[in-house]
Amino acid sequence: MPTIFSHAIFASALGTTFRSTSRPARFWILTCLCAMLPDADVISFTFGIRYGSMFGHRGITHSIAFALLVGLVISVFFTEQKIAKWKLVLYFALVTVSHPLLDMLTNGGSGVALFAPFSAQRFYFPWRPVDVSPIGMNFFSERGLPVILSEALWIWVPSVLIVTIIWLIRKNDLPKDPEPGQ
Repeated sequence: MPTIFSHAIFASALGTTFRSTSRPARFWILTCLCAMLPDADVISFTFGIRYGSMFGHRGITHSIAFALLVGLVISVFFTEQKIAKWKLVLYFALVTVSHPLLDMLTNGGSGVALFAPFSAQRFYFPWRPVDVSPIGMNFFSERGLPVILSEALWIWVPSVLIVTIIWLIRKNDLPKDPEPGQ
């Protein structure tokens, strides 16, 4: 899995696609939390649940169904009136499902149960350039630096590109100031 930091960075880049110039802090906090939430399943190890279980790591919390449920729940409690509820459901579901999609790009693990609870099959992409992050505090080991460098290249740089492209598109969409004398 990428680190929770990279999940939050990528989801925040997706958040810039909303057509508003500003969003309240709770929008950005919820964006980051939704992107990190699927990894709450690591608590399953404490209860002796195996990695490959539907309720294990990269199981049901890494599914499209879970992402849709999270999007629905968050949209019910998100009260900004300027955004249609269906857009909030879609947005928060997308930032939540960005997590398993990024996990599918890592070079470790046995994939994610993207279609749980309907299928326990685990999926990953055939191209997996992102170094898998150690789980828990093991991240702060000698493996941590290569993981961060891998994520910087494959997740952070594309995130910056997304933000830059959105910014350039919006900059060009702004009404032009009239020429002097017009």
